[in-house]
Amino acid sequence: MSTRSLPVLVLSLSDIRRDPRVFRQIELLGSRHPVLAAGTGNLMMDGVRSYTMSIHGRNMAGRAYALWCLKSGRFEKFYWSQGHVIRTLADLGQERYAFVVANDIHTLPLALRLARGAPVLVDLHEYSPREMEDRWFWRFLFEEYCDYLCKRYLPEASIATTVCDGIAEEYSRQYGVLPRVITNAPRFHDLPLRETDASQIRVIHHGVAAPSRRIENMIDLAMLLDDRFTVDFILIPGDTRYIAQLLKRGGAIRKIRFLPPVEMQHIVPFSAQYDVGLFLLEPTNFNYLHALPNKFFEFLQARLAVAIGPSPEMTRIVSQFGCGVVADSFDPADLARLLNGLDANMLDAMKARSSQAAAVHCAERNADLLRTAFAALQEQAG
Repeated sequence: MSTRSLPVLVLSLSDIRRDPRVFRQIELLGSRHPVLAAGTGNLMMDGVRSYTMSIHGRNMAGRAYALWCLKSGRFEKFYWSQGHVIRTLADLGQERYAFVVANDIHTLPLALRLARGAPVLVDLHEYSPREMEDRWFWRFLFEEYCDYLCKRYLPEASIATTVCDGIAEEYSRQYGVLPRVITNAPRFHDLPLRETDASQIRVIHHGVAAPSRRIENMIDLAMLLDDRFTVDFILIPGDTRYIAQLLKRGGAIRKIRFLPPVEMQHIVPFSAQYDVGLFLLEPTNFNYLHALPNKFFEFLQARLAVAIGPSPEMTRIVSQFGCGVVADSFDPADLARLLNGLDANMLDAMKARSSQAAAVHCAERNADLLRTAFAALQEQAG
């Protein structure tokens, strides 16, 4: 029997409505296949069935059992005792799928079991074995567990993908699996270049308010900019205490504003009213060292000059196109010095080069890579 009429299952432990990478997978699949999307939020996309994965904390006895499993190396027991895994297996395990897309290593064992022999693509959004290595508690509980999942299950995936070259190369070195690189670039936006007002240079940073990202460094940078600059921060809610600290640190500074979040589909046109996209990300862990995030590509699509520290993945693109400035270090003063040295003509030239980069680094280019991967899975499924 042909599998072409069977649905494709997409698994993610994120809220798919707010996860642009998973959302793009489902959009592309939905144009050719029936799709069942399983995530922590109800997607409500036309033509796509949605299943909400409920992730709840364990009670005291459950936490004690989890700790015993993790510290005694009983990783399989830990994995299959998770409530969302048990419930998803019970609810979705009777259906047949053409193939399954597993987002991140933590859904891969579940995906392989639900696939029942059908091909599985694992999309590795991060380098999981070192995902939060800057936190001692994560290292204490989960470092060996994530390493085990990669060793045990990555070889069983038919295809692996990831977000950048550095992470792909590390998976290859450590586990013998070389993922295909599909970046986090959003769709192409055909936007005009906005001429820079020499007397008011507008800077934007948007992203999750997580302490490990050290957003306070960008607040400190903003204080060092001359009076031509204003800096707006759009912080996606995360750690509420951390946000309060950021507001206290920068809220009284006239050139700094904190704005409410913008819907995912509106962030590029909203950002287009600015001149500079700012992201100074200190490499506190392996994934931050190799960061090549959505926001970087959204800056390009918004036709902004890009201002970053020496993050190698982002630096490679900025250097190739000449679309921004790269500081020699992650010291806020170094990047502030570069920005203070720019004038309107220099910024407009960088914006024009961002426009060139936007045509290359967009979801439409990535879609061809993803279609090729999905076609290979369909051919393998028969």
